[in-house]
Amino acid sequence: MSKRPYVQKKRAESRDETHARIVEATMRLHEELGPRAATISAIAERAGVQRLTVYRHFTDESELFQACTSRWLGEHPPPDPAQWQDEPDPRRRVTSGLGALYAYYRATQRMWTVSHRDEADVPGLQAPMAAFHAYTERLADSLLAGWRGAARVRRQRAATLRHAVRFATWTSLAREGLSDGEAAALVLRWLDGID
Repeated sequence: MSKRPYVQKKRAESRDETHARIVEATMRLHEELGPRAATISAIAERAGVQRLTVYRHFTDESELFQACTSRWLGEHPPPDPAQWQDEPDPRRRVTSGLGALYAYYRATQRMWTVSHRDEADVPGLQAPMAAFHAYTERLADSLLAGWRGAARVRRQRAATLRHAVRFATWTSLAREGLSDGEAAALVLRWLDGID
């Protein structure tokens, strides 16, 4: 009886475990130091592997960042607009949606702070960040649904919501001491003031 399938299975399991350790190390270093400072050497050291092993598992930085982002977002999924999409009252929809988004930003603040800071300097980070920016645009569109008004009013409300869903906006409001609920209520007042 051949032991080859057993050996191949063990080898594949070991490869998968090493891959997962590298992704985990990358994720933790990104959160602690930021993507710009998380070198391949530091990632390898944290994962307990050689630098060459990192390159065997990931052909380039973009592939490593994509794996890291997928894993991190799997553990920290952003709010799903389906949670408030069926709410017919646009004011309650905004309060619910922004409340969920702002609570998410608060819970994941460290990773988003370093990611936004390093976005322009780290090519491997640009695609994942572009995907998140597209998500916030879709989220703003979901919050705009149901608001009535002339084209000019609708355009101003859309601009307000696009501004409101940005991490930088939440950061600024939180720095001023506003709770997530207070920040969402303030945005609602901005929207109500457009006519």
